[in-house]
Amino acid sequence: MKRAVNLAVFVLLTAMLVLATGSLASVHAQADGGSTSLIRNEMPERIQQAIQKSLENPTHAAKTKEVIKPAENPGLFGIPGAPNPSYFLGFLWAIWVGWIFSTVGAFGGIMAGVGHITIFGLGDYAKSFGSGNPLNKLLTDSIRVSNQWLVGISGAISSFNYYKMKRLVLPIAVSLAVGSVAGSYLAPRLTAGQVNLKDYLGFFGLIVLILGGYLFYQTTPRGRAKQKAAKAAAEAFEKAQKEKKSDDDSVEGVEVLEGSMGMMFGALALVLVGVLFGNLGENLFEGALYVSYGIVGLGLSLMFFLPKKNIRFTFFGVEFGFKAYIPAVGGFFIAAIASFLGVGGGFLLVPFLTSVAGLPMFLVAGTSALAVLVGMIVSIFTYIVGKGVIVPWTLIGVELIGIFVGSMIGPRTQKYIPDIWLKRLFIVLAFYVGIRYCTKGFLGYSILPPF
Repeated sequence: MKRAVNLAVFVLLTAMLVLATGSLASVHAQADGGSTSLIRNEMPERIQQAIQKSLENPTHAAKTKEVIKPAENPGLFGIPGAPNPSYFLGFLWAIWVGWIFSTVGAFGGIMAGVGHITIFGLGDYAKSFGSGNPLNKLLTDSIRVSNQWLVGISGAISSFNYYKMKRLVLPIAVSLAVGSVAGSYLAPRLTAGQVNLKDYLGFFGLIVLILGGYLFYQTTPRGRAKQKAAKAAAEAFEKAQKEKKSDDDSVEGVEVLEGSMGMMFGALALVLVGVLFGNLGENLFEGALYVSYGIVGLGLSLMFFLPKKNIRFTFFGVEFGFKAYIPAVGGFFIAAIASFLGVGGGFLLVPFLTSVAGLPMFLVAGTSALAVLVGMIVSIFTYIVGKGVIVPWTLIGVELIGIFVGSMIGPRTQKYIPDIWLKRLFIVLAFYVGIRYCTKGFLGYSILPPF
């Protein structure tokens, strides 16, 4: 109890310190208002370069001069007239982001995107610079990486908690991570600075909408009939919670029978080495990127040489088993799409883990969280170190505190929600988010609030 109180006090004091720092920064920014120059010394160098580059193009220059308002107070990245997000609102929203991701294993990045893009107005602001404008692309990449920071921290906290509770399947998570690292590395390399926000929003919504429909099918009698093992394990877990005789959730949790973990970790190490070599050695000699691609490919290919059906485990007396290369391939494509969209990928992993792997929702959140965590580390590193993308650190610092709070609550409340209702919660969020961003991206306006 004393440790819990001390932790709560530490989090509260840290939050107050960060909020105070943000307030002082805001006051300082306001003091600089009134200048007629579009470029300010307090702006990050990358923002200054993007503004200068946009001014060299007559079409972009007109939009840049229209959007940046030198007479107004600086906002995001010190840009005059840019949105200036509320740190308190960011803290509260991050609690929700951490809770939903740690509860269903998905929608952390998407909900972070809702906050950054819509609630804080960063998406509309980036789009206001017009298609192809360097500022549009730079701010879009910044939103993507900011989303991933929140998901990465939530993934770290959630996976640690679920592992202690024995509701995380480590062999599946590592297999997914091998593919996730490769996908998270290649997507930023190929798309950073190439995506306009309107396209980003439209495809973001379309993919979420499709996945929501697929998971809805899984909740129908026909869909549930194909998932006998997952249904039996979920019912056993729910029954155990109702007849709970101990506070230890891990008494009958995941028991790995077979996993070939040594070779899996070897494959993961190879793809990580390839990523590091590509990001750090790119400027050392010509062809370094191609060497890194080869190392990453070698690590991924190792997953195809593992013994057949080499992952076996039990959960509350129900046995599961499958081949390791299947989650590795799934993780590759899921991470590539997620990194392109600037989200965690949980909204793709959940349907994958419930359908292909056949897991009950009680195991999905923790397993998804660990796979997402590895992918986020690689993607963030690639964006920031490899591509020089910038993020609003003060806002992110405040949000990370909220993420910590929400991610600690999620694993402790999830066990009280029935398996089918966890899926229904996923579906409701998928349809709302999918419809809203699909219409906003492709039609130019949202048919769901906030409009």
